[in-house]
Amino acid sequence: MTVEGPATPGSSATPGTPASVGTPVTPAPSTSTAPVESALGAAGLTSAEAAERLRVDGPNTIAAGHGRSAASIALSQVASPLVVILVVASILSAATGDTVEATIILVIVGLSALLGFVQESRSEAAVAALRARLALRTTVIRDAVPTEILARDLVRGDLVALSAGDVVAADGTLTRVNHLFVDEAALTGEAAPAGKVVAQPGRVDPDSEVFFGTSVVSGTAQAVITATGARTAYGAIARHLLDRPPDTDFQRGIRAFGLLIARITLLLVVGVLAINVALHRPVIESLLFAVALAVGLTPELLPAIVTYNLSRGARHLAAIGVLVKRLPAIQNMGSMTILCTDKTGTLTEGRLRVERVVAADGSPSPDGLRLACLNSGTQAGFRNPLDDALIASTGAPADIGSYTKLAELPYDFQRRCLSVLLGLPDGTVELITKGAPDEIVARSSSVELATGTQPMDESLRAKIATLASEAAADGYRTIAVASRPSANAASLEPSDESGLVFRGLVLLADPPKAGIGEVLARLAELHVALKIVTGDDPLVARHVAEQVGLAVDAVLTGDDMDQLTHDAFVARAQGTTIFARVNPDQKLRVIRALRERGSIVGYLGDGINDAPSLHAADVGISVDNATDVARAAADIVLLQPSLDAIGRGVAEGRRTFANTLKYIRMGTSSNFGNMFSMAGSALILPFLPMLPSQILLNNLIYDVSQAAIPSDGVDPEVEAEPSRWDIAGIERFMVVFGPISSVFDFLTFGLLLVVLHADEPTFHAGWFIESLTTQILVIFAIRTRRTPFWRSRPSRVLTLAALGAVVVGAAIPLSPIAGTLGFVGPPLVFWPLLAAMAAAYLLVIELVKRWVFRPAVGAASRIGGTPGASSTHQVAA
Repeated sequence: MTVEGPATPGSSATPGTPASVGTPVTPAPSTSTAPVESALGAAGLTSAEAAERLRVDGPNTIAAGHGRSAASIALSQVASPLVVILVVASILSAATGDTVEATIILVIVGLSALLGFVQESRSEAAVAALRARLALRTTVIRDAVPTEILARDLVRGDLVALSAGDVVAADGTLTRVNHLFVDEAALTGEAAPAGKVVAQPGRVDPDSEVFFGTSVVSGTAQAVITATGARTAYGAIARHLLDRPPDTDFQRGIRAFGLLIARITLLLVVGVLAINVALHRPVIESLLFAVALAVGLTPELLPAIVTYNLSRGARHLAAIGVLVKRLPAIQNMGSMTILCTDKTGTLTEGRLRVERVVAADGSPSPDGLRLACLNSGTQAGFRNPLDDALIASTGAPADIGSYTKLAELPYDFQRRCLSVLLGLPDGTVELITKGAPDEIVARSSSVELATGTQPMDESLRAKIATLASEAAADGYRTIAVASRPSANAASLEPSDESGLVFRGLVLLADPPKAGIGEVLARLAELHVALKIVTGDDPLVARHVAEQVGLAVDAVLTGDDMDQLTHDAFVARAQGTTIFARVNPDQKLRVIRALRERGSIVGYLGDGINDAPSLHAADVGISVDNATDVARAAADIVLLQPSLDAIGRGVAEGRRTFANTLKYIRMGTSSNFGNMFSMAGSALILPFLPMLPSQILLNNLIYDVSQAAIPSDGVDPEVEAEPSRWDIAGIERFMVVFGPISSVFDFLTFGLLLVVLHADEPTFHAGWFIESLTTQILVIFAIRTRRTPFWRSRPSRVLTLAALGAVVVGAAIPLSPIAGTLGFVGPPLVFWPLLAAMAAAYLLVIELVKRWVFRPAVGAASRIGGTPGASSTHQVAA
């Protein structure tokens, strides 16, 4: 259906909601007319009444299903402490006269925001196109005339006509029913269609109501609309999407990193300014120097690096059928440690097939499959996947066209069986009944075995019950089939379903998807734990898990969950593999409990009932044929339901985040080291170690070289582990590697002052070259955990960008513009000393790197880890 905007609040009847969400509804459908019809109006509303109610209540739409506006997408691109810091830095630069640097920073921020806006807008447009496919029209009776209108124009009191294939466009009360069955799986999670009855005066009964977003699978009906838009049961679930979702791991990390940079920048700038003022240096010059330090410490390119990384990942994922609606979801996908999903259609093919047919003693049934196929192939009522499986099997007789159906007794949820009366080619008449095993046994007086027919007795009943129970434990769905000759060829009544001969049990299976074992093994290699969250039977769920090679640590049912306190459930959820017979609220409880323990949770869902869980997860994943509200709640939409695509997305997310961390670690440690060196040199040098313009130029060349990082490859051992933001780890990296850089800076100071007796312009040039050379070349050592670093080959683009930046930095003090920038080229002897200094620096970094990365290499542990998620590396290259 179309979801185009919010419905205007107005008075309405309280909408009904499905009773016992997650529990099958089992009424007995009938052909009848409700006694309340006259009170509700058989002719429907008049056009004038409908127009007035539409004006008061608003259109039949739901705001939560609507995509994000352009304004909200744009705002999300700049809603970050880091962006605020960069804007403040640009303002300070402009205020002190450096309009070039201010412009550069603002351009970088603007381009980054524009890139993210374009990518996310395209994704939203693609999802809107998917949503448009579901625009509904419905038949309404107005002025006593059936009329087809847009579903958004439905109002309270409208009388609508329903038939097989219709999607119910609003909540309503049934006034006429003719063997109506409604698929409410999207709302309740139940696969079995719900049988419906007519409404009775003064009685609220979900069995006599239809709900927005469900679909009619068989029969016909009329219903009076009682609630539209946001006031429907669908709307009540969709309202969860209007709540602010909990912050994801990416959002928490980027905010914490921005605050870290703000604290260090403020501390360093105030300290340097105080030192220079205390040494009676010019206040304006000292202020300019402090501002230059602030700008130098700020990773200006980080928003652009992050956005480009994420956009690049989004393009790669789009090529394999994964549509990314919100760019940060890529990083969250890479951080994912748990994936929650149903089993049907993800672990299994989502379609049944006949495995075997057995007689009451467990031996092959001589005639059971043929009779079951005749029953399914000749019935006229609702045909479910089980019937499709029977018809597709090889048990149907080739001459089925020569059988004549004389009568049919449709399936309902009280009898739990379906019967057909067939005229056979030889002129005889046979009654064939199939249904739930216990119901067929109760209607049977004898049993067909390989040795012949014998009376039904208690031992045979017990054998059949045991066979059915064992089949369920093995993951099979079972139906029984029975038959008998009939002398009545004119009609069929429920009382005729007696005295049957039990012919056999049909065992059907939903087979695992081809290659699903390899996909799950790949997820395991990526340290993503799979948890099954299903409304199905726990025995069936366990059997499916065993079939696909998923180790089951523990099983919890919805009833088990309700018996546990919150703390007890949170403690048990982490070690539970299967959550069975759960309703939508319990699904949401599972997601929240797992997140509370520190896990990064992905959730794959496609129904209305999945929307709250999709909204609450770190990564909400849906499919393109999902319900509209599920796609709206999701961060990622799969064009094909495939766990393999999710596995690829996880790997892409880790590559994306690893390259982002490379820039952060190298940028913060190098910048911190340079700023620390400058602050320290202010105490010992009679002049500024580098002019403000030289600091900014140094920073600009360095950042340009780092722009190639998104093209870099990632080591397989890093891709295999979830990556998390770890601000403490980044701080440690900065305070370990930053001072090492400063040590070599101070060695350079000594070389320039003591050995080369450099004057101020020569000193500026020498330190400018050394600082730029070491902080750029160190990228080759820090980009990988491997030692020696040349065991991991960088991308060609990164190599050329880094070496090119070193050449440019060395050439500037020797160029014609050197004097303008305050440089004098260093003497010839400086260059071999510089090469030795750079080599020594990389050697020290390599030795220290072994110590820093030692806890992470070859172990599923975290550097500065968080309780409850012991299998994650937080600082991964």
